[in-house]
Amino acid sequence: MNTPTPGIEILDTTLRDGEQTHGVSFSPEEKTNIGKALLEQVRVDRIEVASARVSDGEIDAVSNLVGWARGAGLADRVEVLGFVDHGKSVGWILAAGGRVINLLAKGSEKHCRHQLGKTLDEHLLDLRRDIEIAREQDLRVNLYLEDWSNGYRDNPGFVYRLMDGLVDAGVDHFMLPDTLGVMTPEQVFTAMTDMIRRFPDLRFDFHPHNDYGLATANVIAATQAGTAAVHCTVNCLGERTGNASLAEVAVNLRDHLGLNLRIDETHLVRVSELVAHFSGKRLADNAPIVGEDVFTQTAGIHADGDHKASLYHTRLSPERFARSRRYALGKLAGKASLLKNLEHLGISLSEDNQRKVLQRVVALGDSKKTITSDDLPFIIAEVLESKDYEHVELLSCTINSSLDLPATASIRVRLRGEVHVAAADGNGGFDAFTEAIAKILQKKGLSLPELVDFEVRIPRGGRSDALTECIITWADETGEVRTRGVHYNQVFAAIHATLRVVNLRIQGSLQQEWSTDPAISTEGVPEDEE
Repeated sequence: MNTPTPGIEILDTTLRDGEQTHGVSFSPEEKTNIGKALLEQVRVDRIEVASARVSDGEIDAVSNLVGWARGAGLADRVEVLGFVDHGKSVGWILAAGGRVINLLAKGSEKHCRHQLGKTLDEHLLDLRRDIEIAREQDLRVNLYLEDWSNGYRDNPGFVYRLMDGLVDAGVDHFMLPDTLGVMTPEQVFTAMTDMIRRFPDLRFDFHPHNDYGLATANVIAATQAGTAAVHCTVNCLGERTGNASLAEVAVNLRDHLGLNLRIDETHLVRVSELVAHFSGKRLADNAPIVGEDVFTQTAGIHADGDHKASLYHTRLSPERFARSRRYALGKLAGKASLLKNLEHLGISLSEDNQRKVLQRVVALGDSKKTITSDDLPFIIAEVLESKDYEHVELLSCTINSSLDLPATASIRVRLRGEVHVAAADGNGGFDAFTEAIAKILQKKGLSLPELVDFEVRIPRGGRSDALTECIITWADETGEVRTRGVHYNQVFAAIHATLRVVNLRIQGSLQQEWSTDPAISTEGVPEDEE
């Protein structure tokens, strides 16, 4: 197991700052499960789990989590936000079994004067009193300098004097937030470097927000400046635009700065899914590292490059995160994309059948349908079952179904070169279609065989927009035959299966005519009838 590089820690605040996301509130059980996953599986260094004195439910959540952490020997890694309130937060945290308080101070003169209505000296007296109360109760103390980024920009002297008044107070970590996410990486590097040089014996954390989309970049800058720890949340949860992403932070620090972190990357996706489920906040499919689509190649040229020489692979390999690479099927898919999916499914096809399947995949993708590897066996089965002849072709079809009313179908088909139109009622859309097609077939002395079995299936996964496969068993005087149709609408899947049996019957009758009449040969017969 990797050991952490001295001087850099990762604190995850999903259960505290992440809970400030609009509409997010974790139950005690959910907090315990997320906290356990973060500390035991992902192996972050510290977690911040709550704000003191928020609610009775919150103290239960902290008690449950700290109780588990104590048994696992991790209680010192569980931290709670507290306030300057004459020791009330200290008492709350002690009642919950906590060992670490992250005390909230004012890191800007504006906040100190306008929100607290106090001078810096008055604020320092209050802070030192609450720090002393906490330390007397054997709590470790960290200190947030709220609005530090604006405070440092507007009046750095205020920040320096605040720090001067606390250097000997027994604070473990001074935590410097970019509370409103206003800093650039260059500004973060300059400010953090200045703070560390001015106070070399103190440990600083950097706490970013993502209002300008710079949270992860700012974490890198703070780390390059020498910060002791950086803060983040799972899935970027947090107020407004959220915080830095745990997955992005861990991977960037490891890959771009060469840091040897404790983080177990194989559990990043699992904790991301856990938080998404409990928070009710859906994760974007293209979220770096943990998004659904981030290891999916869509363009056929990329699949071709990977097939030939892994040309589109990077250090962000899916296997690194216990995931697998996928090659999307759709209108941009090429032969290599299809081959990759066939290889995954253990299916081999001839060159000709590969071409036919790819044509069908591209056609489905061009109609904006989502195709997965689970759909591919259905598409293959349909393509391999189809014949080159097409005596009957559906040109247009409208089906209407209403509750407690007969369904109606209006169709236009081309039957051996002639266009026919028909309409009919039925007990459901498919029944109405078969009545309409039967009217057209009757004009040519044809009929549908008897339907003896009807089966509808979708690929595993249960997507409501999945391809539907309909297999119909028909019977006539020659025996039984099964035909297959594939479509996103199950009624039209059945319609395709029905058209296939019509084509088979017409082809069969033609072949019988040719075999019994010596005057008829296949010479001159259209290619689609041979």
